[in-house]
Amino acid sequence: MASAQPPYIVFGSPYIGQEEVDAVIATMRSGWMGTGPRTNEFETKFAKYVGAKYAVAVNSCTAALHVSMLASGVGAGDEVITTPLTFAATANVIVHAGATPVFADINRETQSIDPAEIRRKITKKTKAIIAVHLLGRPVDLDAIHAIAREHNLLVIEDAAHAIETSYHGKKVGSISPLTCFSFYVTKNMTSVEGGMITTNDEKLAGLMRTYSLHGLSRDAWSRFSDKGYKHYEVVLPGFKYNMTDLQASIGLCQLERVPGWLKVRDVLWERYNKAFADLPVFAPAKDEPNTVHARHLYTPLLDIDNMTIGRDEVMGELHKRGIGSGVHYRALHLHEYYRKTWGYEPDDFPNARWVSDRTLSLPFSAKLSEEEIVRIIDTFRDVVGGARRKGSAGKPATTAARS
Repeated sequence: MASAQPPYIVFGSPYIGQEEVDAVIATMRSGWMGTGPRTNEFETKFAKYVGAKYAVAVNSCTAALHVSMLASGVGAGDEVITTPLTFAATANVIVHAGATPVFADINRETQSIDPAEIRRKITKKTKAIIAVHLLGRPVDLDAIHAIAREHNLLVIEDAAHAIETSYHGKKVGSISPLTCFSFYVTKNMTSVEGGMITTNDEKLAGLMRTYSLHGLSRDAWSRFSDKGYKHYEVVLPGFKYNMTDLQASIGLCQLERVPGWLKVRDVLWERYNKAFADLPVFAPAKDEPNTVHARHLYTPLLDIDNMTIGRDEVMGELHKRGIGSGVHYRALHLHEYYRKTWGYEPDDFPNARWVSDRTLSLPFSAKLSEEEIVRIIDTFRDVVGGARRKGSAGKPATTAARS
């Protein structure tokens, strides 16, 4: 009799414990499930965690990026520079704000936007830079801020992957004028859906809060709390971007576990590096000194020039064997909307294209059991090792060269 197939290892499955379940039930029984006391508490604790004066909770990182630009005056006629190697939301929100996204190519080794390429793309219309901390690795903020000061540009950090990230001794979220975080279900901590904007600017914080709830002068908690009803004014045409207390109750539980989970992923990171060292892959780049990598995603780059199958075929074979995987990311200039709207060609950003053709994300979570980790390692080794092209060198895994 054939043995049963082991359970499928879902890519990005969140770690949800009894504490989160109990917190949601308590919030439901409280009678306050919309934006209220739990959301306020989450904002306060998250601001303290990253070392910012203010935090504004919203329903996604996409909303966070959008209201950040609106509140800071980015709009029609402006250009915003960002990386093509990111999730679509980073560029889409630029379009939603009425501005034009301008891509600058990446450093192939770090996979982050190249400051030298940013300089090349600056025009009289450039208003802002969205700096993305891809995979949890901090982007070169010193160089980006130097460029921003020189050209009087706004810096917004897309920290969707960077809840634990630090840069030169400072927590991401306390450095730039505006930083946007994600608590989506696949992130290192989750509220299922949700986002946060941190800032040290009180005026910006207030304006973003207004934008995130219909443009009202008072949020629902202020209007309907036990202090009595208060009238509100619609002061601008805002959006329905607010976080709920149900979401915040989960986020509060998750936030407490962030430091411990990072230690677990640090160990798994090194374990993967060692296990895959002899495969035809490029390992993730080494950490920069005096930084903390959030270890959000583990993304070996397949050395497809020395393999008999491509990245998508590797993913398909992993799927057949019960291992989920992901791609972070297929470069945005390769997607239909950006190709047709701005006429991008595949080789316009050669480093982003090179990485996007080879990148693959493996399950990488504090939730993984020892049995699951062994399955992932053994399966990946079998699939990728078995696809090595005959006659290719059995080189150690290394970071990708620029050539």
